[in-house]
Amino acid sequence: MKELKSSEMISVPQLSCISRNSPLQEVSSILDQGESHVIERTPWALFSYKPQVSFSIGYTNDCIFLKYYVQEKAIRVVHNADNSPVHEDSCVEFFIAFGDDQEYYNLEFNCGGACLVGHGKNSNRRLIGQEMVHKIRRQAVIETTEHAINWELTLVIPLEIFVDHSITDLKGKDCRVNFYKCGDLLPEPHFVAWRNIYSESPNFHLPEFFGTLHFT
Repeated sequence: MKELKSSEMISVPQLSCISRNSPLQEVSSILDQGESHVIERTPWALFSYKPQVSFSIGYTNDCIFLKYYVQEKAIRVVHNADNSPVHEDSCVEFFIAFGDDQEYYNLEFNCGGACLVGHGKNSNRRLIGQEMVHKIRRQAVIETTEHAINWELTLVIPLEIFVDHSITDLKGKDCRVNFYKCGDLLPEPHFVAWRNIYSESPNFHLPEFFGTLHFT
């Protein structure tokens, strides 16, 4: 097994061998060869259950490639429509802010690939339209073993999903981010983060605790 890393900053490699139109299985295989980053912070003591979660990330001139790897005791996959409350299911999330913006995008996916995308800050948030959300390409794979359930989610996220910004290239840019695993209605509800969060109750919507992505 390749080494898993947890840090405050991630250098994201440019992947010239694939594009936003590459077969998802090819994207998945390329990301398998990249560096894996572990999601392991459990900020709230009442929710101590911690699935095994990591991710691999890369980019090209017009999209971000992201793959999650999850092992947990049980899964829930009830929501199958985009912009439904996928955080209630077995869910992984990617929050990203550009520049010094306090507003950020939240991209949330359940283990079946249903997706919710929002933008804003705290209560002043709006959902991105489903027509745009549908442009995120997804491949979900779920496997059951005797002791656990393993699932993977491969994503191709076009830059135009960030509708309130005019982003044409990420090379050399720094973005503020956090990555999460949650499951609000699972038998063991959990809230796990890549970068730690300090708050009294579970809340992923705290950009002051974001880490950094540097697109090389």
